[in-house]
Amino acid sequence: MADAAEIQGPSASPARRRLRRAGALLAGAPLLAGLLQLTAAEPAQAAPADSVSVALDSLTPSAPTEDDTLTVSGSVINNGRQSVTGAHVGLRVGPLLNTRSAIDGIAQHPDDLRGGAGDELGGKYTQKFGKLIPGVAEHFSISVPVDELDLGKDGVYSFGVSVSGKTSARPWDQMLGIERTFLPWQSSEADTKSRTTFMWPLISSVHMTARTGAGERQTPVFQDDELAREIAPGGRLAQMTDLGRDLDVTWVIDPDLLAAVDAMANGYRVQQPDGTSKAGSRENQDIAKQWLAGLQKAVADKEVVALPFADPDLASLAHTGTSVTGSLSHLKDATDVAALTVKTVLHVTPTTDFAWPVDGAVDPSIIKVATSAGADRVIARSDSLRESAGLPYTPSAARPIGGGTTAVVADARMSTAFEGDLTKADTSTLAVQQFLAQSLEANVQKDEQRSFVVAPQRTPTASQAQAMATAVKALQDGNWSQPETLTGAANAKPDPDATTRIPSTSAYPSSLRKQELPRSAFEQIADTQDKLDNFQVILTDQSRVVTPFGRAIDRGMSTSWRGQAAKADGFRTDVLSYLDNLGGQVKLIDKSETKLSGRSATIPVTVQNNLVQPVGHLYLRLSSTQPTRLKIAGKAYDEQPVEVSGGHSQSVKFTTSANANGRATVLAQLYTEDGQEYGDPVSFDVKVTEVTPTVMLVIGGGVLLLVLAGFRMYTQRKRAAARQAEEEGPDGAEADSADESGNPDDAGDRLPEESGSPAGAAGPDQPGDPAPDTAPESADPSGTGERVDR
Repeated sequence: MADAAEIQGPSASPARRRLRRAGALLAGAPLLAGLLQLTAAEPAQAAPADSVSVALDSLTPSAPTEDDTLTVSGSVINNGRQSVTGAHVGLRVGPLLNTRSAIDGIAQHPDDLRGGAGDELGGKYTQKFGKLIPGVAEHFSISVPVDELDLGKDGVYSFGVSVSGKTSARPWDQMLGIERTFLPWQSSEADTKSRTTFMWPLISSVHMTARTGAGERQTPVFQDDELAREIAPGGRLAQMTDLGRDLDVTWVIDPDLLAAVDAMANGYRVQQPDGTSKAGSRENQDIAKQWLAGLQKAVADKEVVALPFADPDLASLAHTGTSVTGSLSHLKDATDVAALTVKTVLHVTPTTDFAWPVDGAVDPSIIKVATSAGADRVIARSDSLRESAGLPYTPSAARPIGGGTTAVVADARMSTAFEGDLTKADTSTLAVQQFLAQSLEANVQKDEQRSFVVAPQRTPTASQAQAMATAVKALQDGNWSQPETLTGAANAKPDPDATTRIPSTSAYPSSLRKQELPRSAFEQIADTQDKLDNFQVILTDQSRVVTPFGRAIDRGMSTSWRGQAAKADGFRTDVLSYLDNLGGQVKLIDKSETKLSGRSATIPVTVQNNLVQPVGHLYLRLSSTQPTRLKIAGKAYDEQPVEVSGGHSQSVKFTTSANANGRATVLAQLYTEDGQEYGDPVSFDVKVTEVTPTVMLVIGGGVLLLVLAGFRMYTQRKRAAARQAEEEGPDGAEADSADESGNPDDAGDRLPEESGSPAGAAGPDQPGDPAPDTAPESADPSGTGERVDR
């Protein structure tokens, strides 16, 4: 069946249907007069002012077969001001729909009374209400054997639930409300079954920051506890895991989600508004462990496709990021780490050669960026890569687009069937029936097996996930489709008549372009990467910094930031400021003015390391801004290597020499081994006080006088000792006689300095006299000792 064809298919029992129509006409004859009273401005089938809304909450089975009993349940509510009397709810089987666009028309206006509602089954397959009071909901449930529906040819039938009754303003039986949906009818196994790939996305928003604890474990810090709520029983991701376990789907996973839950399971902290962080709860750790264990079981023996880490926004990269140097390298890094993360956490080897732009919207620049990191299969969507040849059928998903790249074109109708608010049972049921109708209609278009791909929204809500699971289960239990992996769809034989022309950049939807990351975002990311490169070279354990910041940079360009520009900017700013803070932990200590007395001195400069790990590969350069006055090691500057243990400081000493008096400014700066400046410089003044020639003469003269005075004292003592020895004689007799006579010759006439004794003191032979200050000179060498330069 072709979309271009609008021919209505026949029913299996035309005679029976004609009989029912005749009965309906006879029953409506008494109402003809009342109908003629309606004004020309109000069509006969227009919704009356006192309408009744119908909610179809359940239709089971969704795709019935011959032996089934169809059960329809829901509710009706009178929206008017008057009560409805003689009301009843009935089932209506409409015509066979021959095109996918016909399905679209009904799905857009399911409550339109003017549409083709079909004949009401009537009889016992109705539910009556004596009165419908305004604003009061009444529930109904009707069951009917499928063979009573008179379904004929396989295909999609319009199916409605209507409510009819009377009002005081319109005292005749009339249809007051309807809810139309679809009834897929494949009575037996189809001769040709389509192959359907349903992508089951496990993707979340960004939760982890770049911050980690200072300990050996580096406990990660989360922005909030929202992830714990998503993976807790009943949460969105918990339901996605539980529902997907029993389905034949291809799991499409963001490795960042796995990394975050794995980190949570091993202990984490949560950032607080005041900048501090608190420990995550033990309960949430247990929840994380349980979710990972459940996911590991769910993906066992299933195809797992790993997106690049943090699901980078390919369109933003293509349209604004490529103009900033280095942006594409982040995509390559995110792709490289993806497989390792999935394999480590889930113990399965994922496929990493698929790229998935937002909503499958592509243009040449997006294709180029998507394949730059090694992906040779790009998941597009049929509302972007549109058919231009007017094919009367839906072609297979695989499209070779050149350069060894395959565009895997997801079906837009089936992929968007589960968007919107599906929290109500009514909207969820309609979404499921619409999806199944589009799938069956696509299959009956051509007697040739084709492969279809369904790529739903990236982050389905819990209610959307439930509707998706219901639809996939019904599809897999149906008679017209069989499951296929995403890799299988990409490898399927392409249709030679299907379009392979990539739309131009100008055709990219403006609504999506408005949500892209701006150029400033990629400039900020580039600035962060430059600072990270400069910081890591001084570290002895680079992984403690490179890993958390590298992944944080990936998160800064995540697709999940679309529509959240302020939050995205705040996240990137926090990453950069935290990196600046860490880099600032290795710094030079400020130094006050230094005084230099003399022609040379040693100046210490202190380097402080407040990191927990040692740093090295640094050089400290001390430069004189006035080398004619002050030189560093005889030059304008000097530099020395620096290595500082974690939590310590180190002083580096530089030899300086002065050529003139005055103040000279000195600049201290750290450099990495590759010559890049590190941190802020420290500037301080050196005040030079040079020793003048006059002062040197005075000091020299004083030293000379001291030497001469000492030499004179030495010679006087030598002479005094010699005279005393002559007076005593060889045996000391003269000395004895002098003592006896009481006449000591002229001893009392000596000057104290000549006798070698202080004035008034006893002679040198008296007890207690000090020994001579200077011993006789000796030619022996002096002993060893430590020499200290002053």
